[in-house]
Amino acid sequence: MPAQFDLHCHSTISDGLLSPPELVAYAANRGVKVLALTDHDDMSGLQAARKAALKHDIKFINGVEISVTWKRRTLHIVGLKVDENNLALKTALNAVRTGRDERAQEMGLDLAKAGIHGAYEGAKALAQESIITRTHFARFLVENGHAKDTKSVFKKYLVKGKPGFKEHEWMNLETAVGLIKASGGIPVIAHPGRYDLGTINMLLLMHEFRSLGGAAIEVVTGSHTPPQYQQFAKMAHRFSLKSSLGSDYHGSGISYMEMGCIPDLPVGCVPVWDDWPEANFLI
Repeated sequence: MPAQFDLHCHSTISDGLLSPPELVAYAANRGVKVLALTDHDDMSGLQAARKAALKHDIKFINGVEISVTWKRRTLHIVGLKVDENNLALKTALNAVRTGRDERAQEMGLDLAKAGIHGAYEGAKALAQESIITRTHFARFLVENGHAKDTKSVFKKYLVKGKPGFKEHEWMNLETAVGLIKASGGIPVIAHPGRYDLGTINMLLLMHEFRSLGGAAIEVVTGSHTPPQYQQFAKMAHRFSLKSSLGSDYHGSGISYMEMGCIPDLPVGCVPVWDDWPEANFLI
């Protein structure tokens, strides 16, 4: 049965194809009852999304997805129920967005060395007024015939060892978790199955995250396989973490999973929403 919660998705504020109000309307049409907007390092779409949620009878959750560097790897930490007016969080995210643009320029230069010119300008045009992400570069590469679709882009470009990859030092894990908690939010490790950490580092990450005050991990998410649902359900139980889920929806053609199709959490998981008033409709 499809879940009625979607606690991870993106709008045009970061690298999604739908504006915040359009995304909320789409979620409502797909049967979502509780929605969190979690744009990359940016909370400026929350107000418009919240207003649209009232119109569509959706329970709306403030969210953000923060880029983090941990052991020289890039991870993502979702903050749910964050305070979008928290000054420390806003200031820190603004610094991350500045770093994102600097990285994007370096990515463009690297792709130019590989014979692909105008990538930064093309990605910036696709991003319009939002931050530039790898997804914008991927869309540019597809539109200009360098790959058949955005998923295949990441086999040829933008990842470690390929043209367009640029290592970048993001916020550290302790700072990200601390900022989310200080703003009243709930820190969640996003799509842990996507990180090539190996068993030991995955266990170390979970231990450190929990010790810093982390609260949950995404057990069911668009990029996880059914066996990974079970794997991370067990991981959540082992580290006394709650379980979250989300489609990680970006838009048609650039998403791992369609919104409204994500399955429920495995039996035995403690949902991240277990004490939320927004979940009272389940009673």
